[in-house]
This record gives sequence, structure tokens and C-alpha cells, in this order.
Amino acid sequence: MSLQIAYFALSLLTVILILLGANRVIKKTHPNDAAAQKKYFLMVLIPLLLWHLYVFLVARTGFFTNYEFPPRFVLFLILPLFAFTGIFLYLSRHKQWIKNVPEPWLVYYQTFRIGIESLFLFSVSAGILHSQVTLEGYNYDMIFAMTAPIVGYLAYSKKIFSRKIVKYWNFLGLAVIASIIFLFISTNFLPELYGSKVSLMPQGIGYYPYILVAGFLMPSAVFMHVLSIVVLSRKS
Repeated sequence: MSLQIAYFALSLLTVILILLGANRVIKKTHPNDAAAQKKYFLMVLIPLLLWHLYVFLVARTGFFTNYEFPPRFVLFLILPLFAFTGIFLYLSRHKQWIKNVPEPWLVYYQTFRIGIESLFLFSVSAGILHSQVTLEGYNYDMIFAMTAPIVGYLAYSKKIFSRKIVKYWNFLGLAVIASIIFLFISTNFLPELYGSKVSLMPQGIGYYPYILVAGFLMPSAVFMHVLSIVVLSRKS
């Protein structure tokens, strides 16, 4: 399986996981209303499809391979999705569906990041990434992702970890993601930190489907962390 197919397959898997989780929440929120279930499911599905279409079409032009300041992938991918996460979840924090989100699902979802970091390692040999932004360098996201099934098991199967611990774990996950964003940006604009006089950011990462890391996969992890914090705060 080629690297491109692997990136696309991982993105498709996360979309399926999101849709399965959304479908469960919708059915629990509107148990006897088939019309409402269909309506709200489409409200999740259609924006997801449109966003992926947007990322695909723009990336095909090579627009995201321009790494001059300010970085385009931050302005046109990351910031819009972060803004959506903050505004949407803030406005939804008191809605009924928040109570129906399964807490374990939000934790176990973060396991997909093991897949991302594994693909990163293969991407180095393919010239898509520099080793500094992988586990071989300063990216420790794989280690954090490996804690997701452990935290989920201890918190929801064994009832050893409290909701407060899970909430702190979510904040730690957001901090790890913030460090990775800094890592990627600094390898481009501050390569001196890594002993280089030129940018360490290969242009290949700006093409589709590699751009899905910045344009969907990483923001989806942020969304789930923030949603988990909102759910835990609401239930506590």
C-alpha cells in the first residue's frame, strides 16, 4: 500500500469513526424521531464531505506548498477549524446532545494518532517529512497516543481513574498538539534551532493527501479533546 493511500485510508477511518459516534449521539438524543435523526446526521455528514472537497481542490493547486510567512496551511486550514471548534462547542455546551456523548469514545478516538506518527516515520524515507518532526526528533505524540487506550480502560472499564484525571489528560493532549504545531512551524521559520540554515519543511507535505494531517486529522484530535473537556465539565 502506497504512502498516499495510507494517509487517505487513515483520514477515511477517522471520518467513519466520527460518523458512527455522531449517529449514536443523534439516536440517543432523538430516539423516536427518524426525521430528526436523518436531519442531524446530514448536518454532520455534508460539512465533513464539503470540507474534504475544499482541502482536496485547494491542495491540488499547490497552494499549501508555499511556506512563506504567514503559513497558508495555518491561515486556511488550522485556524478555521480551531475557530469552528471553539465557537461550536461553546454554543453547544448546554445542549442536551452533550450529555449523550459517550465519554470512552472520546478517549479511545485519540488512538488514531499512533497511525499518524507511524506514517510520519515512513514519510521521512519518502522525502515527505524531515526526521525532526517525527518520533526520531522532537515529536512525542505517538507516546501520548499510546496512553489513550490505557486511560480509557482505567477510567471507564476499571473505574480507577476519575473524570478529573481524564480531563487533565485531555489538557495534556492539547499541549502535545500545540508543541507539534510549534515544531512544524519552527522547522520552517527557525531551522537554526535544529542546526540547519535552510528550511527543513519539504514541499511534499503541502500536497494531498499529506495535507490532511493539518487540514483534518490534527484538528479532529483537538475537537475531540475539547469536546471531552466540555462533556466532563458538564457531567461533573
